[in-house]
Amino acid sequence: MSRGRVHMPRCAIAGVEATVADTAHAFPRHSHDRFGVGVIVSGGHRSASGRGMVEARANDAITVNPGEVHDGSPLDERGRAWRMLYFEPALLGGVAGELGEAATREVELTQPVVHDPLLKVLFERLFVAAVEAQSAHDDLVREEALLGLLGYLVRRHATVQAGLGSPLSATSVLGPIARAKARIDDDPAAPLTLADLAADAGMSRFQLLRGFAHEMGLPPHAYRMQRRVVLARQLIARGVGLADAAAGAGFADQSHMTRAFVRLLGVTPASYAAAMR
Repeated sequence: MSRGRVHMPRCAIAGVEATVADTAHAFPRHSHDRFGVGVIVSGGHRSASGRGMVEARANDAITVNPGEVHDGSPLDERGRAWRMLYFEPALLGGVAGELGEAATREVELTQPVVHDPLLKVLFERLFVAAVEAQSAHDDLVREEALLGLLGYLVRRHATVQAGLGSPLSATSVLGPIARAKARIDDDPAAPLTLADLAADAGMSRFQLLRGFAHEMGLPPHAYRMQRRVVLARQLIARGVGLADAAAGAGFADQSHMTRAFVRLLGVTPASYAAAMR
């Protein structure tokens, strides 16, 4: 793979996406809507995580939780290479439920970086089954590899809590910043002003700006931008054309969407579309 490239290969397992990267690109603060698990192949990586600044080197496993704000940069000019798999939250929740015989479970991966040779083996086995040798593996092999990795993660590298049931629907029970966040989440494509969000939160624009960045790790504009990228990704995965996806997610045009994709994910929307076909 050429230097400076981030590639999303096709993945044969529903609810799982894959990334292969070899780059010196520094990623800004962002979050994902999925669990991420990967392995550093070469070089070194530094990132701010939900548990502070961490560093990972070759053969280390790296993890991220849905909504966990983080960034990423190489330790030196040589960059780093890694492989990553991203899982829909329901996949880990389902495995946790099976292991604990509970209907609903809340799962949190506990270590952003871990040196665990068995975890690395289980990850590589699943990556091969899902991405590298699709024609040589059947569904049973993929399912066994998936459950092997997720089960090990839940047992060894996660905290699990029983679900609290259905949340109350009224946004009035949420805190002020949570109400502003919910306004963005409900419709990322909608045009919004700080005054709109401040009114929802019941505070001034300056209070909203400071409070949102403190609680979410991102200012409102950056948070809305990444939610628009998530929405565009969902539209593209459903087969919506790139121009329509850009419009549907609230971007000014397709070029605007492409710049946001590359900045946050390292890949273009076209590359992501090809991986989903």
